[in-house]
Amino acid sequence: MREPRLTLITRPGCHLCEDAKAALDRVVAVTGDRWTERDVSGDLELEREYGDRLPVVLLDGKEHGYWRVEEERLLRDLTTPQL
Repeated sequence: MREPRLTLITRPGCHLCEDAKAALDRVVAVTGDRWTERDVSGDLELEREYGDRLPVVLLDGKEHGYWRVEEERLLRDLTTPQL
């Protein structure tokens, strides 16, 4: 099984992170993809990079968005063939 294309960068107690998890669940229910979560707590490098912008969605390791999941855009980007 291949690695998930989606990663959600989060922190405990983040209400926007909970909303983002629900949005990603809706997206992957359509696409069949999977997602994984990375917590910035205890990871100084992640905290420095993303600290004020959580949650952050990464698609194929690149930042796709932050604070809110743009579900339609994410669906389009997941289902459009890559050249």
